[in-house]
Amino acid sequence: MNALDRNMMGERPQIRRLSEAAANRIAAGEVIERPSSAIKELVENAIDAGASQIDVTVADGGKTLIQVSDNGCGIAKRDLALALERHATSKIDGQDLVNIHTFGFRGEALPSIASVARLTLTSRMGAEAWLVEARARALSAPRPAAHGQGTTVEVRDLFCATPARLKFLKTDRAETQAIHDVIRRLALAEPGTGFTLRDTSSGGTGRYLARLAAESGDLFDSRAARIAQILGQDFSQNAVAIDVEREGLHLGGLAGLPTYSRGAAVAQYFFVNGRPVRDKLLSGALRAAYMDVMPRDRHPVVALFLNCPVDRLDVNVHPAKT
Repeated sequence: MNALDRNMMGERPQIRRLSEAAANRIAAGEVIERPSSAIKELVENAIDAGASQIDVTVADGGKTLIQVSDNGCGIAKRDLALALERHATSKIDGQDLVNIHTFGFRGEALPSIASVARLTLTSRMGAEAWLVEARARALSAPRPAAHGQGTTVEVRDLFCATPARLKFLKTDRAETQAIHDVIRRLALAEPGTGFTLRDTSSGGTGRYLARLAAESGDLFDSRAARIAQILGQDFSQNAVAIDVEREGLHLGGLAGLPTYSRGAAVAQYFFVNGRPVRDKLLSGALRAAYMDVMPRDRHPVVALFLNCPVDRLDVNVHPAKT
């Protein structure tokens, strides 16, 4: 799902409400389970907006601060309030729910986050930048702001409206690791986009957990370079390039040699039509493929990209689209 494939409409996407029938068909309910869920949704929105650079800042595992900034197309003043309504989206028109080429499409992420946290949305499309705030389900009127081209979403005190849910979150370190994993997966999916992840829990300017420059060249070369950035040169040098097609399905990427393995299945990255997924069928197929050449207590390292016709894929089957 690279920039050329996104089905953004025209030069300036317009946010509009989906019909009740379309909303009911794609509704997933609450999509924000933990800080990494919120960041996944916000970064996917930035990618869909055509951003070439996305900067993420977190504090205390994302519990007290999440900030996602991009240099994408931005949101017009007239659409800022609409962007915080449920089932208002610029990704689809509600007619075709199969031929989807964007990460997001339900229009649930921003209102879901705003319902459980304090959210500030600042965006610039054209010459002017505007800001709206969502506090305790109340939305402020747009007011002028200083901002470059693109959008910044700032989320403070996640789950402040539902504090009981904080008890189900893990330690700050574990939540930060989950956020880092989300950024890695989305960065592998979009090698032409630059990413940074900064942790400001200790105050000051914080420390960078990830700095990934945008890769140039064709998709094959940029993908290989991004894989080397994230999984390391050692993996690239101990992996086999995959490029096979069968029955309308194409599989590409890198698969580690049996001699290059891990003690846990933490470095297995699967993508279907450019979307990061976690699928037991794919994991099982991978385990079977290595069964005769790898001990049972070892796990292969892979970054595999499966492409199939859109009519054979239903991205709406899982609430988190994974």
